Amino acid sequence: MLRVDYLSVGGLAPLSFEAAAHECLAIEGPSGSGKTRLLRAIADLDAAAGYVYLEGVERREMPGPEWRRRVRYASAEPAWWGAKAREHFPATAKLDRLLSAVGLESVLLDRPISELSTGERQRLGLVRAIADDPRVLLLDEPTSALDAQAAALAEELIKFQILLGRIVILVSHDSQQLTRLANARLQLTDAGTARSRESAAA
Repeated sequence: MLRVDYLSVGGLAPLSFEAAAHECLAIEGPSGSGKTRLLRAIADLDAAAGYVYLEGVERREMPGPEWRRRVRYASAEPAWWGAKAREHFPATAKLDRLLSAVGLESVLLDRPISELSTGERQRLGLVRAIADDPRVLLLDEPTSALDAQAAALAEELIKFQILLGRIVILVSHDSQQLTRLANARLQLTDAGTARSRESAAA
């Protein structure tokens, strides 16, 4: 269980909500309403007042790197600090399988990141987020640069993570994608308030 209590992000009213294993919570709202800031605050990447608990442990009760290993934020355009993608991935036997799941070949790991397309980098970023089995995935526009076929593959991988018991919190401009993946929604407004509503994933 991920529990957020009175988390204060930017101009938003303090937010409180929960998301459980096997669930996908969609964060909706107009541009500038604070969706990305909320995900980054949950991941403890940006300072924010309030509390975030994972399985009863508050984020400040463990070292930041350990929290972010369990509660993983993945942006639409992932950051890379090495010249090649392989430098950013843990050594795991399932890596080739994860790459194949999103339509990528392992040879891409050894090409310069500067030579990869935006869509290839985005899919690599999704795989990187998943590869070391975080408990929570905070996905910020995970398919925004993908064509329909690649987006469908990415969605199937996200669905599988939900089936495995991960908690997924999803920001997406694609309302149909939210309908397919999310079973609950949190609506942010440009007035700095939020409301929640249930929805059934297809």
